[in-house]
Amino acid sequence: MSTVADRIIEALKATGVQRIYGLPGDSLNGFTDAIRRAEGISWEQVRHEEAAAFAAAADAALSGRLAVCVGSCGPGNLHLINGLYDAQRSGVPVLAIAAHIPLSEIGSGYFQETHPQQLFKECSVYRELASTPEAAPRIVEMAMRAAVEECGVSVVVIPGELFVRRAKDDRPVRPVVPARSLQRPDNESLAKTAQVLNGSDRVTILAGAGAAGAHDQVVELASVVRSPVVHTLRSKEHLEYDNPFDVGMTGLLGFASGYKAIREAEVLLMLGTDFPYRQFYPQNATVIQVDICGSRLGRRTPVDIGLVGTVKDTLAALLPLLRRKLDGAHLDRALRHYRKTRASMDALAVNDRNRTPIRPEYVTAIVDRLAADDAVFTYDVGSPVIWAARYLTMNGRRRLIGSSTHGSMAGALPHAVGAQTADRSRQVIALAGDGGLAMLFGELLTLRQNKLPVKVVVFNNASLNFVELEMKAAGFVTFGTDLHNPDFAAVARALGLFGVRVETPCELEPALKRALSHEGPAIVDVITTRQELTIPPAITAEQAKGFTLYAIRTILAGHGDELLDLVTTNVARRILD
Repeated sequence: MSTVADRIIEALKATGVQRIYGLPGDSLNGFTDAIRRAEGISWEQVRHEEAAAFAAAADAALSGRLAVCVGSCGPGNLHLINGLYDAQRSGVPVLAIAAHIPLSEIGSGYFQETHPQQLFKECSVYRELASTPEAAPRIVEMAMRAAVEECGVSVVVIPGELFVRRAKDDRPVRPVVPARSLQRPDNESLAKTAQVLNGSDRVTILAGAGAAGAHDQVVELASVVRSPVVHTLRSKEHLEYDNPFDVGMTGLLGFASGYKAIREAEVLLMLGTDFPYRQFYPQNATVIQVDICGSRLGRRTPVDIGLVGTVKDTLAALLPLLRRKLDGAHLDRALRHYRKTRASMDALAVNDRNRTPIRPEYVTAIVDRLAADDAVFTYDVGSPVIWAARYLTMNGRRRLIGSSTHGSMAGALPHAVGAQTADRSRQVIALAGDGGLAMLFGELLTLRQNKLPVKVVVFNNASLNFVELEMKAAGFVTFGTDLHNPDFAAVARALGLFGVRVETPCELEPALKRALSHEGPAIVDVITTRQELTIPPAITAEQAKGFTLYAIRTILAGHGDELLDLVTTNVARRILD
C-alpha cells in the first residue's frame, strides 16, 4: 500500500530530485520513514533547519534543478525561513515541505502551533495546506511547477498524520519539467532601443544575474557599441571571464572603475539586473532596462525604455539592428581606469613583508591561485564577500554562491554543504567570517557526519568587521562587535576534522595546500587584520563626516589605540611601499 509520503517521494524522484535536506521530528516521521524505504533518493541530515534551506538553495543554484528541504511542525519549519528567504531572493527553485500539527487541532492553540501559510508568504511564490490524502500529491505537483517556472520557493504544509495515510490519487506520476520558450520585446520597442544605442558614443552596460547564459551575446553587444561592461556580484561568475570589455563592479563592494564607467555614461543599458543602490546610478543618462520580470523595470532608477524578456533572447533580436561603432573613446577611458584600479588593488594582495596580522586580500588571492579550475566558492556576507568580489577569478567553470541579495550572515558553511552534496567530486571552498561561522557552527558536524570534503577558510579578525565599518562611516564609536573566538583549528580537530591555524603570511600557502589536498573536510583559521578599510568607490559627504566623527569620538572614548591601528593598517603600509 502506497502512502501519501510514498507518492510525494515518487513525484520528487520523477522530477529529478535525488536528495532531501532536513532534521527529523515527530511530525515528519511518516515522511522520513518513506525516504528510508525508498531507493534513488537520500536523506541529507543537517544540525539546523536554517542550514537545510541554505543547503537546498546552493544545491539548486549549482545543479539548476529543483532542490528540497523539510522541517517538522512549529519551530522546525520556522527555522527554515531565513534560508528560504535567501533562496527566494536568489531566484532558485526550492520546495519546502513544512510538517504541521494534527489537522483536527489547527486553530486550537495546540502545542507548537503556527500558521505556516502566513509565515512563509513573503518568501515564496506558492504556499498551500494539504488537508486530505487526495489533495496532497496534486498540491505537491503544483508547488513543484510553481518553483521551477517562477524560479522561487514553494511551501507545502502537511499535517503529520497525512504522511502515513493511504494514497487515493491513482494518477500516473509525471515529471515536472520547466517549459521552454522564447521571451523578448516586440519589434517596435527593439527598434526604439537600437535608435538610442546607435545615436550615442557613451554607452555603458550594467549586467546582472539575469545575463546568465548570455555571456557571448553581452560581449558581442559591447563590441558593437564600444561599451564597457560593469558586472554585479551575482553576475561575476557569468560575465567577468573572457570579456575584454569588463571594467569591474560598482556599489558598496565595487571599485572606482565600475563606478566611473556608469557615472560618465550617456546611455546606461541595464541587462537582467535589479542592482539596489540608487546612489550609484547616473544622474542624467538615458536608461534602458531589460528584465524578465516587468515589475522590476524602473524601480531602482527612472527608465526611458523598459524591455521585458530574457537577456539572451532580447540581445539576439537587438544585435542585427545595431551599427558597429568606430569611436571607442568612452570604452578606452574606462578600460584604462580599470587597469589602473585593478593594479592598485592587486598591490594590496601581497605578503606585506611578513607583517601580522595577515591582509585578507592576500589570503583570498592565494586561495584563488591554489583553487581548482572548476572550484565552487561560497562566502559569508560581511568582509569575506568583499574579498571574494574583488580577488576571486572566474573562468566560466568556477561558481560563486552566496546570500548576495538577502544578505544573511552564516551562509558560507551551509551553502557549501549543499554545493558539496550536489557534487561530491568537485572542490568546494567556503570563505567564512568568524562571526558567520560561529552562528551556524554546528554544521561543521554535518561535514563530518555526511563525509563532505568542504574546505573552510576562516577570516578571523575577532570582530563583526563589516558592521564596524558601517559604524565608522556613520560616525559611531564601534561597540558590541568584539568576538572572543576560540582557536577554530583546534576546535575543528576536536570535532574530527583537519584543522590548521595560520598567524603569519609565510605559513599561509603551505597551510592552504595541505588543507586543499586533504581528502576530508578541512578548516584553515587565518588571523587577519581587523582595521582593513573596505571603502566603496565613492564616498559621500555624509560618510566622510562620519569617519571624522568616528575618529573624534573614538579618542574621546579612550580608544585611541584603535584609531592608531586603523591608520597603521591603511596608510603607513602604503607609504612604506
